[in-house]
Amino acid sequence: MPPPRPGSLRAAIVTTIAASALLLTGCSGGGTTDDKAATGTTATNGPWSYQDATGTTVRVDHTPKRVVVLNDIAISFIEYGLKPVGTFGQLPMAKDARFRGLDTNGITQLGQSYGEIDLERLAALRPDLVVTSIYPKDAQGTLDTKQPGYGFKDLEQERQIEAIAPVAQVKWGGKGEDVIEHIADLAESLGAKESTVEAAEHRFDTAHATLTKAAKRNDLSVVSMYADGDGVYVTRPSDEPTLQMYSSFGVDFVDPKPKGFYWGISSWENAGQVTGDVILLSQQGYQVADLEQQPTFADNPALTAGQVHSWTFPALDYASQAAYMTKLAGWLDDSKKLS
Repeated sequence: MPPPRPGSLRAAIVTTIAASALLLTGCSGGGTTDDKAATGTTATNGPWSYQDATGTTVRVDHTPKRVVVLNDIAISFIEYGLKPVGTFGQLPMAKDARFRGLDTNGITQLGQSYGEIDLERLAALRPDLVVTSIYPKDAQGTLDTKQPGYGFKDLEQERQIEAIAPVAQVKWGGKGEDVIEHIADLAESLGAKESTVEAAEHRFDTAHATLTKAAKRNDLSVVSMYADGDGVYVTRPSDEPTLQMYSSFGVDFVDPKPKGFYWGISSWENAGQVTGDVILLSQQGYQVADLEQQPTFADNPALTAGQVHSWTFPALDYASQAAYMTKLAGWLDDSKKLS
């Protein structure tokens, strides 16, 4: 199955939960009906609050310092100079290419796969706050607040985590630049230096210009996909904030026109229908050598031309995006039209 971008995998094996972890309590404010963008207060020594994507206002009596974060957002925090005490997500840090070159010393890995969070270890970290994301459930951007936050196995696990520390959820949908801004604001509210964020934003602006020029120079179609034993899953660009943003910068992504949300799915029998000049292949699932073993895909023009590159789901922060956009611009310039 594809990685659980919006909710395709909610079930995962979770480690045995120590009863003592459930005795710890956190604090969170009640939900509101305000549909405005989530905002956090500027970092201070006093009370801290954050209105998250679900409309819940999370309150802590001091600026959280011991924060446990979903790996997608943990990367952004590290880029902005914050050091989470723990992380969780689809991949352990050691297997996630996005963490390469980042200082992860002192960060506790709480699980090895999606939904696997060791609550005893989480409680031992004494977190002030847990940060995760929430995906829309449809192309209209509807959030299903009755489902667990991203990275949580189920609602029961989410309740157990909330008994340890308050949970804040960031919307991972819509316009990519909006998500980047929300995460930057949240990081600054937790103590990230404004100068660090601004320096990263400057690199982002430079990379934006570079990618826009490369997209304009090269009339190339790009496919973002995941593959496994069941087939090929092509991402609809408007449903993934990073791809939406790149599209707005001029990159021509193939739209699989899925029947539902996010994924256009082709069995291996129909995988020959997946075409494009450049492939961005998920770092999870099948890799190039595996694709070459599939009779219906081995002759794919982008694959045979060597125009396949890793799609890491780059974190939505200015620094991570600047680095990936620069790479993508180079790949476009180094590629040729195949169709």
